[in-house]
Amino acid sequence: MDPTDGEDARGQTEPGSAEPAESLDRPLPERVRHRVIVLAGDAFTGLTLGELPPGLRQYARFTPSRRVKFGGSAIAAALEAEAVFRQRVAARFRLAEPELAEAVDRGAPPPAADPVEIAAAAFLLRPPGWAKLVAAAGEEAQRAQEERAGQERELELARLREELAEVRTAARTEGERLRAELEAARREGDAVHRKLRSAVSDVRRGEAALRKLRAELEEVRAEYGAARAAAEGEARRLRARLAEAEAALEASRKSVREGRGIEDMRLRLLLDTVLDAAQGLRRELALPPASLKPAQTVDAVEPGDVSPQDIARRALAEDDPALLDQLLALPQAHLVVDGYNVTKTGYPTLPLEKQRLRLLRGLAVLAAQTGAEMTCVFDGAELAGPVLLAPPRGVRVLFSSPGQTADELIRQLVRAEPPGRPVVVVSTDREVADGVAVAGARPVASALLLRRLART
Repeated sequence: MDPTDGEDARGQTEPGSAEPAESLDRPLPERVRHRVIVLAGDAFTGLTLGELPPGLRQYARFTPSRRVKFGGSAIAAALEAEAVFRQRVAARFRLAEPELAEAVDRGAPPPAADPVEIAAAAFLLRPPGWAKLVAAAGEEAQRAQEERAGQERELELARLREELAEVRTAARTEGERLRAELEAARREGDAVHRKLRSAVSDVRRGEAALRKLRAELEEVRAEYGAARAAAEGEARRLRARLAEAEAALEASRKSVREGRGIEDMRLRLLLDTVLDAAQGLRRELALPPASLKPAQTVDAVEPGDVSPQDIARRALAEDDPALLDQLLALPQAHLVVDGYNVTKTGYPTLPLEKQRLRLLRGLAVLAAQTGAEMTCVFDGAELAGPVLLAPPRGVRVLFSSPGQTADELIRQLVRAEPPGRPVVVVSTDREVADGVAVAGARPVASALLLRRLART
């Protein structure tokens, strides 16, 4: 049961009933007022939102310290104006401090208790004679505060006296040091004055030497001006002679150019005459262009046309890169490469993207060296989308369609070629090799292409 509901054992009035007509004849001391606000702020945690005055509900969720800081004035006004709210706060105080509340109700607070706590409890509990109790406790608190302030002032005065003594001692020490420095500065100034007088004497002697040097410099400048005028006159005479020599040289060059131009004209005219006469004679005799070369008149056995099968029968090993060079040297040769079969044979540890780029770079170099047509086929059946790839120059790059393998695409490329064209297929897959061999293509192993690319 809430202690504020109904009348308790000590005859407290019911919330909203009239209280004893006692009041304070002066405002609460500041420390007492602050303690009352703190007690009211702590009591918020035991009250519901409906039990709080409307003006204080906004502070219900604040922490006790923020509640006192931002809502102190509102809490103080509510305690003064809202008797029910004050009685609820007093009830929370009774629960927190039952012994002190009991003593204040009896009008006999403990002598050792803090006067501020007694005044705050009397203000909240409002026992008979509470105003006098608050006034007495406030005066006691004020006297204690004044005593503490007096003690603090005495301590501060003692501290200031000690600081003053220290400052005076330091001032005396500093004054003695400054007097010593002043005496040293005076002695140093005397020495500087002596040096200054010596320096002024040296400057005067230097000025006399400088005037003598200036006079000598003027004499040298006069001599230099005369020599310069003579040199400029000689230079003008030499420039005039040089101009005459350059004019004579230009005249001789002009005469040589004119003579050479006449001889060149006569020689060119003679050459044009001979050429015109030869062309006229060829038209008159209707001579056809020469179709027979002297080497064709020699009797010998000429070789026949070479096919991929003829190259295969030569004395070259199947893994010799020279075999691939001979196949690609055939007229209009077409090299079809099973891409992943080659890359997974040569460098299987690399990612697929780097495998493709490395193979295509090598094929681009091989295409530039041999001039053969090259098509590189990759398996695209597992791709989720198109591959972003810029094919290198001279190499055609194809991916198989969804549902189709690279082997099937290679067979389609071989069947699309006309019979008799040299087609070379690079793959280690035996099924692919046998199928393209039946269609007339020449299969070679992936290792052979890798060895050939290693030489580029």
